[in-house]
Amino acid sequence: MRGKYPLEMRKNLNSVDCSIQVNDVSMNFGEVTAVNHVSLHVAKGTIFGFVGSDGAGKSTLLRMAATMIRPASGNILIDGLDVVTRRSRVKTMIGYMPQRFGLYQDLTVGENIDFFMNIFGIFGTERKKRRERFLRFSKLLPFIDRLVGNLSGGMKQKLGLACVLVHEPQILILDEPTNGVDPVSRQEFWDILLEMKEQGMTIVISTAYLDEGEKCDHLALMHKSRLLDSGIPEVIQSHFPNLEEALIHRIQEDDKELIHDNFKT
Repeated sequence: MRGKYPLEMRKNLNSVDCSIQVNDVSMNFGEVTAVNHVSLHVAKGTIFGFVGSDGAGKSTLLRMAATMIRPASGNILIDGLDVVTRRSRVKTMIGYMPQRFGLYQDLTVGENIDFFMNIFGIFGTERKKRRERFLRFSKLLPFIDRLVGNLSGGMKQKLGLACVLVHEPQILILDEPTNGVDPVSRQEFWDILLEMKEQGMTIVISTAYLDEGEKCDHLALMHKSRLLDSGIPEVIQSHFPNLEEALIHRIQEDDKELIHDNFKT
């Protein structure tokens, strides 16, 4: 199940309000270009997915959107607010889950979610309500007293998501959250994401799994720091048996063009 927008509208997501605008953004680490002049829009209430080769710049771009690092050039707007100049305000609007989310292995499930509610200043009856809501939502309520170090990989990822959600952000930014997780846990994780989207949340996610890419309303393909293609999965897949073959073909074509350009110079 995809977004609330019909197919024709999803073909032109710029026609709806944007939660995130990435405007000609670049980022370098020394002599290495991690993100090279990327521009894109993320529509409100949709799931926007990033796929691509390892080292393509997906994580760096998500970290910039999450206010973790500053772009070298260009800018990123969250609901119209610059992530650099309005960083404090933007941080209250987003939830960010990096590839290695900082759960405390020697604390229980309940103690971990309490820790994050402490950070966000959630106390009293609201604290109790959210604690129960997000642990029940992620099917972790029966494990509230279990040490996190004793949880499975899938359960840890669902707890990480619950901790990110406790302050009820408008926008969720997830960097390969299901990497290495078993298929059943991956599906349960996506069930949570789809339900959050139905409640109006905007979700930006990078993934190594193309079956997850097919669940996104809009998909961006990155390769060697650049944005190669962007569109709804059905259009990107056009003329190919499946999304995987379409993306592999696009990457291989780009590599041929780079080799040709380098040879000319």
